[in-house]
Amino acid sequence: MGGINIPHMAGYMPLREAIARKVQFLYTTELNPETDITVTPGGTYALYTALTTILQPGDEVILFEPAYDSYLPGIEANQATAIPIPLSFPGYTVDWALVRNKITERTKAIIINSPHNPTGSILSNEDILELKKIVDDTDLYIISDEVYEHLVFDGLEHNSILRYPDLLSRSFVAFSFGKNYHCTGWKLGYCISSPYLMSEFRKVHQYNSFSCDTPKQVALSTFMNVKEHYLDLGNKMQQKRDYFKSLLSTTQLKPLISHGSYFQCYSFEEVSDEKEKDFAIRLTKEYGVTAIPVSAFYKNATDNKVIRFCFAKQNATLEEAARRLSKLK
Repeated sequence: MGGINIPHMAGYMPLREAIARKVQFLYTTELNPETDITVTPGGTYALYTALTTILQPGDEVILFEPAYDSYLPGIEANQATAIPIPLSFPGYTVDWALVRNKITERTKAIIINSPHNPTGSILSNEDILELKKIVDDTDLYIISDEVYEHLVFDGLEHNSILRYPDLLSRSFVAFSFGKNYHCTGWKLGYCISSPYLMSEFRKVHQYNSFSCDTPKQVALSTFMNVKEHYLDLGNKMQQKRDYFKSLLSTTQLKPLISHGSYFQCYSFEEVSDEKEKDFAIRLTKEYGVTAIPVSAFYKNATDNKVIRFCFAKQNATLEEAARRLSKLK
């Protein structure tokens, strides 16, 4: 009796069909909703399940730092080894020559994230082509974290792995409804992959969460068919980024480039020589404004005198934060 309202393990079919239509519209890639898409309890869950699907003890996974903080424990929980490669500061770009040098016979996968958390950098078409050159004629997998796919600014476009069918065949691509529709507490996302890899992914998913709750899936299956609900997200969030940047222009905090996500990093080098963690703690205690030290997103803390702000707030909140930061010294 209790199971009659549970949707299919891979997700409510009308929702998977809506996802496939959206991917066709955005990226001109045709998906089979039966075999290529699995709805998951959040994007982080999709990433962890992908890692668990492919990793064996002793494998290596390349990731780029600063990195979203679930990657490292997800790798290590599967008894594999993370191989961190620093993004080039201050633009947080990928050094692909260094990637080539880090690949060994034990390398199993490369994790990419665009738009990037915590820095807001994005991967260009040239970046994806370099990645393609690296993985061609190998057995390497790609795990692509694209939860901020619609939060891209400055007239740029999101270079999804879904645009590249040859890369998709070896990839797990994670998305989040929470980031797209401002419902992060719902913990609902999805993963897209090739039919064979997705069948393996579902073997892990089946004995973990098995399925996601029905009401939210039914609601989203209708809601996401209105394209305006996601097409204008980037413009709206860019306005937040720009407004917050203008508010902080009178301070000594200097913005670094952010072309996407909810986040912008700021250098405090002209304000203090404190370590990032100490500076962030002082901001909270003395000014009542909390930022994240970017050093927290490295396996071995790298201190560039940079903190990350989230600008996905009400304007009144941004204004009050700026007022307090104007007194910073």
